[in-house]
Amino acid sequence: MELCAGGELFDRIIAKGHYTERAAASLLRTIVQIVHTCHSMGVMHRDLKPENFLLLNKDENSPLKATDFGLSVFFKQGDVFKDIVGSAYYIAPEVLKRRYGPEVDIWSDLFAYVIF
Repeated sequence: MELCAGGELFDRIIAKGHYTERAAASLLRTIVQIVHTCHSMGVMHRDLKPENFLLLNKDENSPLKATDFGLSVFFKQGDVFKDIVGSAYYIAPEVLKRRYGPEVDIWSDLFAYVIF
């Protein structure tokens, strides 16, 4: 377990008010790398949102940590899930249709990009 004294990514976004395209792209690249790591270990988060990423410290380039794996599940390639889970503003359309796989984590990331 690590102490993430930098707070939530969501709060950082609000406090900063604006990210350059380059800074937003760098942040999203990090998020996609985190998602890739989870997926390569067979873990689908299912509730990705800026509130579930914490910053290790208050530095501008602080490392990012994914948190709140309470809705996550293990999956194998080809598994199809039907549970409606996630947070309303970030939920992928496939979840609402009750037919989804790990791609829903990427939808959440791409939707978060709009916030930046």
